[in-house]
Amino acid sequence: MPQAEGVITLTEITNNHRHTILIMQKQNYWVVGATWASDNLEEAFYRRGYWEMGYDDDDKPTLARKRDSMKPDDRIAVKCRDGQGASTITIKSLGIVKEVANGKVFVNWVVTKMNRQVPCKNYFGTLHGPISDTDWINEAFCL
Repeated sequence: MPQAEGVITLTEITNNHRHTILIMQKQNYWVVGATWASDNLEEAFYRRGYWEMGYDDDDKPTLARKRDSMKPDDRIAVKCRDGQGASTITIKSLGIVKEVANGKVFVNWVVTKMNRQVPCKNYFGTLHGPISDTDWINEAFCL
């Protein structure tokens, strides 16, 4: 039988009885930046089908571990700052993580060229997540 995306099937056979349990996998939500120094790499990321953080792993090991914890089917949003002291950020694109390899997060970019302002929640840096605020996720990630 075909398996729904994001579902794990566990089957146990005990005393000739088969028990099947379906477990829904939860997607994580991530917010990332696309500006390195003053260079905006948004379009290059979309064209190449990946996102990368712009630092050497040795220089930012905490960010590298966080990036490496992303998994297939997680959701990712590219954001930009709305200026010094702003209370909002702008969501520029939404995607679905395909895999993480060699310092890159390969992404199926679902929507690009967005311009959705959302509360900043202090998400100004390179990589934030997994995000657990469901109200914010609904506002930032809705299609």
